Amino acid sequence: MTNSRIPTISPRGRTADGKPNPIDAHVGARVRLRRTLLGMSQEKLGLRLGLTFQQVQKYERGANRIGASRLFDLSRVLDVPVSFFYDDMASGVADASPRQLSLGHQADCDATADTDQLARRETLELVRAYYRIPSEPVRKRVFDLAKALANATDDMAPPAAPQ
Repeated sequence: MTNSRIPTISPRGRTADGKPNPIDAHVGARVRLRRTLLGMSQEKLGLRLGLTFQQVQKYERGANRIGASRLFDLSRVLDVPVSFFYDDMASGVADASPRQLSLGHQADCDATADTDQLARRETLELVRAYYRIPSEPVRKRVFDLAKALANATDDMAPPAAPQ
């Protein structure tokens, strides 16, 4: 009997159900995040890399894996270290590496919710607007306000129903 939460890996790096490996999807989401934060279109990024915008789309969705040399080029064009593409990876996503899957370790592939929130247009527009604030002290106060509002909302939430 197989545990449906333990995806196997195909020779192409996809999970057994044909979906992109969660790590590839995370890296692609980080490419999209940085590109969008820079206000760069997929077409412009593709031109800078010698690719079509369709290829950039496939990378960003995780449909196509990004090789080491391409990741290096992306880090240069997007002006971030290569490690940026792996930052903020949920442990469940990290557990979906081909090596971990081949060892039979459980991977919670649903752990991409944090990445999805970061890639939402609303989040990206908020971050862009934040960095357009020219005064660093004002930015800091906006940041503190956002944290205070989030904490106040947490305090107002009704308690979870007992199970």
